[in-house]
Amino acid sequence: MSTQALDQGLSWGAAWNIARRDLNARFRGLRLLLVCIFLGTAALAAIGTLTASIERELQSSGRELLGGDLEVEVWQRDLTEEELIALGEYGELSGGYRMQAMASTDDAAAPVELKAIDDKWPLFGSFTLADGSEAAAPTANDAYLAQGALDRLDIQVGDEFRVGTMTLRAAGVIGNEPDRLSEGFQLGPTVLVARSVPAAAGLVQPGSLYQSKYRIAFDNASADPEAVEEELTEAFPNSGFDFRTRDRASPGADRFVRQMSDFLTLVGLAALVIAGIGIAGGVSSYLDQRRASIATLKVLGASSRDIVRIYALQIAVAALAGSVLGLATGVLVTPLLSAALEGLLPVESGFVIEPAPLLLAGTYGLLVAFAFAAAPLLRARSFPAMALMRSRIVPLARDKRALIATGIGILAICALALLTTAQPLLSGGFLIGASGALALLAGLGLLLQWGARKLPRPSNPLLRSALANIHRPGAPTSALVTALGFGLAAFVLLAAIQSAIDGNIQTRVPREAPDYVVIDLPPEGEARFYELVQTPFPDAQLRTVPTMRGAILAYGPEGAMQRVADLEEIPEGAWALRGERGITYSDTAPEGSRVVDGEWWSPFHNGEPLVSIDRQFADAVGLKPGDMLTIGILGTERDVRIANLREIDWETMGFNFTLVFSRNAIADAPHKLSATIDLPESADIKDRGELLRALVREYPSSSVVEVGEVLVQARTLLEQVGLATLAAAAVAVLAGLAVLMGAIAAARAARTYDTVVLRVLGASRRQILGLQLAEYGLIAASLALVALGLGSALAWVIITRLFEFDWLPDWGMVLSVLGVGLVMVLAFALGGSLPLLRAKPAQALREV
Repeated sequence: MSTQALDQGLSWGAAWNIARRDLNARFRGLRLLLVCIFLGTAALAAIGTLTASIERELQSSGRELLGGDLEVEVWQRDLTEEELIALGEYGELSGGYRMQAMASTDDAAAPVELKAIDDKWPLFGSFTLADGSEAAAPTANDAYLAQGALDRLDIQVGDEFRVGTMTLRAAGVIGNEPDRLSEGFQLGPTVLVARSVPAAAGLVQPGSLYQSKYRIAFDNASADPEAVEEELTEAFPNSGFDFRTRDRASPGADRFVRQMSDFLTLVGLAALVIAGIGIAGGVSSYLDQRRASIATLKVLGASSRDIVRIYALQIAVAALAGSVLGLATGVLVTPLLSAALEGLLPVESGFVIEPAPLLLAGTYGLLVAFAFAAAPLLRARSFPAMALMRSRIVPLARDKRALIATGIGILAICALALLTTAQPLLSGGFLIGASGALALLAGLGLLLQWGARKLPRPSNPLLRSALANIHRPGAPTSALVTALGFGLAAFVLLAAIQSAIDGNIQTRVPREAPDYVVIDLPPEGEARFYELVQTPFPDAQLRTVPTMRGAILAYGPEGAMQRVADLEEIPEGAWALRGERGITYSDTAPEGSRVVDGEWWSPFHNGEPLVSIDRQFADAVGLKPGDMLTIGILGTERDVRIANLREIDWETMGFNFTLVFSRNAIADAPHKLSATIDLPESADIKDRGELLRALVREYPSSSVVEVGEVLVQARTLLEQVGLATLAAAAVAVLAGLAVLMGAIAAARAARTYDTVVLRVLGASRRQILGLQLAEYGLIAASLALVALGLGSALAWVIITRLFEFDWLPDWGMVLSVLGVGLVMVLAFALGGSLPLLRAKPAQALREV
């Protein structure tokens, strides 16, 4: 390339020719940048691809998942003839019942979820048996059972078993149940029976807790389910209908996917931004290695713009390669994530290409590369050749224009995050918190340098040199503080989240949960129930409560009540306004509740009908003692006055109700009892099994739920949540370590000079490594408490606000993991320093 060509400035083509020749085929010198971009992009690509795939499946398969275009559900009754006619006007109708029941043989008993369906089920999708054959809805006394029910009853296909007072035959094993996901959390394995079975078995009685569910396949497929819902609500305002549409076939799954997607995306973004700091260090190190080439080009007449073009092209190629590798890896690992979620969420098997999340992940990667590579690149371009030649001992000054470029890049990242999230407040809070953490660590770096400068000089030469390295001109202390701070905070975050989830699994729920919950116990059989349980188990703890279902129809001050049907949107936190809820009556305040406003009514109160409500619900809708509620029970309206507000401990796993009425308010409505049984720890499995069979014989229309089985399901779900957070936090840990390696790489040039001087003066390898260990050890020890605070604060937000769990970390484990993190960080720091020992003194001194 001639001097005249350089004087005229390089074109992009000419700049690329120089950049291509200088760029190592294996990206030597730019590997750290490539790895950092790869980590963050791969995490975001995998998360985005998986969640987009699930959301698309939920939307495209809404009819099949729901079993119709619209579902109408009521409790404790069937639809009236008038209601059925109104529903039938919109299309084909399929209905049935859902309830808890007990399946039994002479030798075994098991709680099951009984699903009674008519001959039109399923309206959408196909029902198949475990052997792959397609089947129609069961008829007569045939039943299809989940494999778990067969195992619990110890029977085979073709054997008989009992549900209620009816004998059924196991006709097959359930394979694919198309609307399973929309049914939600279940308290036992599924048993599919004909629609007539519950009534014939004595399970559908006045006061029994069961659901009537009807699905509609619209004649006009383009009809709006939301509009039909509004029409039915207006036509039957007091019916207590609970609706679901094909667009929200599984609200719980939608909510779970959104929460996990937001959390994992934020963690992936955090990993990418943290890695960005490593990118800055890696690019600084790379440009330092190329200082002779840059100086030579400048001597030959290359302008600052030419330098930027050449090395920006090299950095762009490395960033693009890292992004492409990350995107490919994200696509490749998605099938593994899908396999882990199979059965819980509708996920596609095999490889899935979702353009939008892949484009978003790639954009994030390139923006982060631009934002954090700009500062070292612009700093190198603005110096004359001799300053570049002597950059080992004369550090380059900062370029204010680099701050502008970095600021633009960070603003673009923030804007993209806010524009592409479903929860801008959550994302905004995260970005503010991340900015605060960066500012805190930057300030701590300055404070550490100031403190090291003010401290008295230690007599030990190694400590004295280590202390001087912290505050010397050009020292990379700020980068090291940021790297170590984020790396150690990631370790704390990982341990705090995992131990808090384990705490929720192992500590809280099992300690307070009863052994069994009995549903639909007849009130006249209460005394006999106590006798059956306490005869074999005198120390058993029992509790019975009246149970029925009701829907809040209106609320507010007397004379100015708000009708729920007239609300355009349910207020945040007012979930009790959605459909029918469990209600009860009591003469005294229930266990697990504490009155915080107002007073409880006297026993056997005979005055105005009263109700006690949950304080959180009251706050959500603005209710206070003295206001009114209108409650709908079995299609009738009842007005009650709010007597008091309660704080409820929902985690006792006993009976807690948002609404508790005075006896004279609802006791005349048909209802049954629910009971909890807490057996002594000494009760063996054989005696427990005999108790279950005795309860089934005595109360065939009641059902017993084994809470232990429910806890197993809850534990499995929590463990999966914990695994997801573990994987996500691991990415953040890797990113933190990448930042550390970047900081070490950026300081390597100056450290090489220091090392060879010490070796010339007679320092041994052990002393040099001891010096590095002392320096990094002082910085890491100073950061330990800050990392503990940062990691714990973020973990608290995730556990209590995002997942809504209790904050129950194991601090011993957290501190142990922090200690392990310190050791790992020091090991990586020493590992990154080993190349310094291989530097040849003569060559290094000649280059100064």
